Amino acid sequence: MKYFLLMLCLSPLFMVSQTQKTQSPNIIYILADDLGYGDVKSFNPEGKIPTPNMDKMAENGIMFTDAHTSSAVCTPTRYGILTGRYNWRTPLKSFVLSGYSKSLIKPERVTVANMLKTQGYNTAYIGKWHMGWDWKLINNNKNLNIDKLKAKPEVDFSAPITNGPSTHGFDYSFGFCGSLDMAPYVYVENDKPTMVPTKTTVSVDEKGIWRAGLTSDDFNHTNVLQDLTDRAVTYIKKESNAEAPFFLYFPLPAPHTPILPTTEFLGKSNTNMYGDFVMQVDDVLRQIRDVLKEQGISENTLLVFTSDNGCSPKADFEELAKVDHDPSYTFRGTKADIFEGGHRVPFIVEWPARGLKKSSSDKTICTTDFFATCAEVTGYKMKDAEGEDSYSMLPLITGKQDAEIREYTIHHSVNGSFAIRKSDWKLILCPDSGGWSYPTPQDVKKEHLDLPDMQLYNLKDDIGETKNLIKQYPEQAEELKAALKTIILDGRSTPGAIQENEGMDGWKQIETIIN
Repeated sequence: MKYFLLMLCLSPLFMVSQTQKTQSPNIIYILADDLGYGDVKSFNPEGKIPTPNMDKMAENGIMFTDAHTSSAVCTPTRYGILTGRYNWRTPLKSFVLSGYSKSLIKPERVTVANMLKTQGYNTAYIGKWHMGWDWKLINNNKNLNIDKLKAKPEVDFSAPITNGPSTHGFDYSFGFCGSLDMAPYVYVENDKPTMVPTKTTVSVDEKGIWRAGLTSDDFNHTNVLQDLTDRAVTYIKKESNAEAPFFLYFPLPAPHTPILPTTEFLGKSNTNMYGDFVMQVDDVLRQIRDVLKEQGISENTLLVFTSDNGCSPKADFEELAKVDHDPSYTFRGTKADIFEGGHRVPFIVEWPARGLKKSSSDKTICTTDFFATCAEVTGYKMKDAEGEDSYSMLPLITGKQDAEIREYTIHHSVNGSFAIRKSDWKLILCPDSGGWSYPTPQDVKKEHLDLPDMQLYNLKDDIGETKNLIKQYPEQAEELKAALKTIILDGRSTPGAIQENEGMDGWKQIETIIN
């Protein structure tokens, strides 16, 4: 018997499992693009799109049912994930960047990747960046606003980019600058374009549309999702043999437009092309989870899967309604809105070695919380000017705590409108959706709608945000408004020294808040 136990302890399988229990975990963050809360069966049992791999991940991990992105659109959310800081503290107070925009992240700003490198991690980004980087411009026309989506500056694609992923802590990087519908359509690997684009492409298909722009020969819109997944799988295989743990930031370009499911998935969902594309995203998760198991590193890999905001109207809600599917579930609004449908997202964490399994948490979390979570996981002590809006989710992931980790959560819409949440109460500081759902800011003006300046909802009683209680509970609204003012002016929502926001002058969205 003693001989058997000795041989068992010396076996490679036993030694691997012991190592996995003691070393820092590998960390993978998969960010879907425009995936709705109601698109995942685990979160919406009545949903009509099969998502077996997301469901398996949820079965083996913990689902967060009250998870929110820091913005209702993509660029700002991505900034918050990597920095642990609300995007509106930067000069970007509304909307998103273009494919030619300069970097939103300042070189001195510490990102999750920077931080994890100090903790001995190898780091990689593969996918959709959409936070800007600095192309080598040939004709730097000062009158050309490169943040505008129609901007077409002259770029030297033979030259490296600057202030990109490598500046912000990534040892390896491969991806493209904007969204899959924003030119230029050029892959950049380790800060160098893989090819000089020589052609211009455009799609006029209703769902598969992308803006006209320069396109490299190695950039095929239909194949991008799988091409990126192949890169991610290859990276995981390589790093699984390394001594150091790795961090892979894997932001997907789907199911955002252009909605381009490959032939294998066309018609598979029995909903529409968007549903088919969601199933392809689900298959990406399968491939990642499979390679982790094949390499024997799934037990001690902290895997996160979420979305960057709510589902876009481009999914065709009317078409999906014909098969009784609602990407926003029971929530009001869509991507871009200040309502829950704009920023409440599916959020799953799987970490077999230490995390809860078959569990669900209704505690409020935000995508900015990733920074502090990684810090606590790896024993990193955060500085005052790091992760100013980030709270560690680790106690919730491991089950050591079942209390709220954050008192207040700030929401932000595409036009820069604010909302603040505390417990069941949510105060919206605009009369409209702040985005694309009715009533839009434009609807209010055109139809001369007489709406209160602010909206107050009790989400416990009214998850659909249908009953504005601003007149019944003015004291509740004033308390939340005062808290929002403090959080804005302090430059942080976590304990610590006051920090500075950028671009405060002329910031119209806070005039009514701080005055």
